[in-house]
Amino acid sequence: MARSARSQLKRPGLAAALAVLAVVATGLAVVTATSPVSAVAAVAAAKTPCSAPAGRPWCNTSLSADRRAELLVAAMTLEEKVSLLGGDDLVGVAGQEGTHTGTSNGVPRLGIPTVYFSDGPVGVRQGKATGMPSPLSLAATFDPRTARAHGAVVGDEVRRKGNDVVFAPTINIMRTPVAGRTFEGFGEDPYLSGQVATGWIRGVQSQGVIGNVKHYAANNQEGQNVAVGGRLTVDVRVSERALREIYLPAFEAAVTKGHVGSVMCAYPRVNGQFACENKFLLSEALKQDWGFKGFVLTDYAAGKNPIDSLNNGLDLDIFPGAIYNPAVVLALLASGEVTQAKVDEHVHRILRTMFEFGMFDRPQSTDRHTTIDKVAHNKVVADIEARGIVLLRNKHVGVPRHRTRLLPLHDKDIRTLALIGPEANKIKDGGGSSTIDEFYFTTPLDALKARLGADRVVFDDGSDAARAAAVAAKADTAVVIVGDSMTEAVDKLEPTLNSGQTDVVDRDALITTVAAAQPRTVVVLQTGGPVLTPWRKKVRALVEMWYPGQNGGTALTRVLFGDVDPGGRLPATFPRKAGDLPTAGDPEKYPGVAETVRYKEGVMVGYRWYDHQRLGVAFPFGFGRSYTRFRYSRLEVDRTSRTSAVARFVVTNVGTRRGTAVPQLYVGMPAPRGEQQAVRQLKGFKRLSIAPGRSRTVKIRLDSRAFSYWSSAADDWSVVPGCYRIDIGTSSRNAVLTSRKAFNGGHC
Repeated sequence: MARSARSQLKRPGLAAALAVLAVVATGLAVVTATSPVSAVAAVAAAKTPCSAPAGRPWCNTSLSADRRAELLVAAMTLEEKVSLLGGDDLVGVAGQEGTHTGTSNGVPRLGIPTVYFSDGPVGVRQGKATGMPSPLSLAATFDPRTARAHGAVVGDEVRRKGNDVVFAPTINIMRTPVAGRTFEGFGEDPYLSGQVATGWIRGVQSQGVIGNVKHYAANNQEGQNVAVGGRLTVDVRVSERALREIYLPAFEAAVTKGHVGSVMCAYPRVNGQFACENKFLLSEALKQDWGFKGFVLTDYAAGKNPIDSLNNGLDLDIFPGAIYNPAVVLALLASGEVTQAKVDEHVHRILRTMFEFGMFDRPQSTDRHTTIDKVAHNKVVADIEARGIVLLRNKHVGVPRHRTRLLPLHDKDIRTLALIGPEANKIKDGGGSSTIDEFYFTTPLDALKARLGADRVVFDDGSDAARAAAVAAKADTAVVIVGDSMTEAVDKLEPTLNSGQTDVVDRDALITTVAAAQPRTVVVLQTGGPVLTPWRKKVRALVEMWYPGQNGGTALTRVLFGDVDPGGRLPATFPRKAGDLPTAGDPEKYPGVAETVRYKEGVMVGYRWYDHQRLGVAFPFGFGRSYTRFRYSRLEVDRTSRTSAVARFVVTNVGTRRGTAVPQLYVGMPAPRGEQQAVRQLKGFKRLSIAPGRSRTVKIRLDSRAFSYWSSAADDWSVVPGCYRIDIGTSSRNAVLTSRKAFNGGHC
């Protein structure tokens, strides 16, 4: 086998031809239509940009990606270099079959291939594609390996539709649940977001696709409209400590652990300077501190000033004819406002990444969408979604001597099931760049009819609450499915089910009315993020299924009937009321005043805020119920250095069926002098499937970053000498084991 062909199989960034990407620990598999053997033969036979390398020393595959890029840059004319700095497609963002979201033309003279870009976080927005569960649903799995399977499906389809780069994942922290793209991120916690992002990137890049982590950084709101808090113009004023501890760690993990190939800079200004020309974000944090070697590209029309962008770290302006217009760049070079060295650096980063991901050593990307294994990918959607569904409430029903929990449902006990609600016959998804034209749809109505038989399911759309209640009262059990509406470019006005809806259905009133008529009522939420649940104590069972992807109905039915345990846990806090949100009651915090948003809460974001303010919550971060019970025991925390440790404990299934446990490790740190510190911070977790009566020993390693805060005085991470509390819990509000340990010379 030729060396170049072998490298295609060995290098994880070049695995587009793999027949099966098996995620053994999760039981998920991505099945593609091409075998490794035939793929190698195709690579060997097909023409590549380096098929005829005579006179092209950069085609020597024994050289490093950096050295190959150096040789190629040296062979380019100035005009050719400048041509690589800007995109070349204005209309691809429309997302039609046979197009690409973005295009950057190559240089045929030197064999530089054209680079094709595609959205997105839940699938390819380029004609028909598999609609994946929302990233927030994926975050609810608390499992980087499941994230890898999700990314691998997206990567496979991105590649088979002829693309080289995917605009994903989105890892902006959920600062407020009304933000329009809440569904597209991984929740409110930086550690969880970083772990899930790392898994997803590894999955997508295993398919030979370059990941593009976005939106860097502090892109935490879309705006209530263009003029009020809009992402295009807002200036985020945030402390460096809050950036380093909350808003940047997931990006750092994507770079240092996920080895992502590219980064998309965001629309907002950050501390007065637009993100795509922000020296601190691009040159200092990203490229200097984290050692990022890939390239940075703009969100569409996010570039503003060509001088600052060229000098401060922007490599590619994807929107053609904008700030990196060739005539403009050449004029800046001629005037001396930008140096040749800066241009060479940007071009080197782009080419180096292309070499690293094998773009010169394999055939040019082509559209092979007919080879997508749609059936296999549809199955993976259901498997992933079932892992992210969260059981929030499950109370007893029946007379005292025969009381059982409402869920799971049992086929034999249901003669008639009333399925009610405007989202019962829909699959919800988020709008904007995550809008997918799905191959298939399996709605809850479809799946429940397939399970029970069409004659045993009575459907009512919920448009008339009184009528729906009458239908529910005549059935054995009612399932009410309601959702919200979220989209890119606009935020919700309130964190409610009804905010932003185009119909006239009062979903909260519908739930209350049906639950009063039928005690065996299950409420299912198809939401993009946390919503208010004022009726939660009036219903016996409550399930959150998020935006579930095209096969969401199948996944929901499996969970409702107990085929699988509801293993999801909340990646974001559900508040009791809107006034409790970290951003509530202060327009300077959100949506901003005079285009300025002030992050006054600092590091107190998400559960940190609710703990710090001693606020009750409807459902805490990390929470989720199982159909079985677990016991936690034997916590031991051993220091491995002055600033690191390893925690060990045992989880036992004391119930009667196999179930999913998600133990979480939180660290309570001593407050640095003159600074506030969160009550607790997530620093580790495990997802476990445990048979009844069996135990699992869990080991979580804690490095110095787990005990560190960002010190402005030291301009670095610092560990305060003192006593640290280590909690093992089932949520941020339920510690079941606790230990205290001194670090960095402190005492307990």
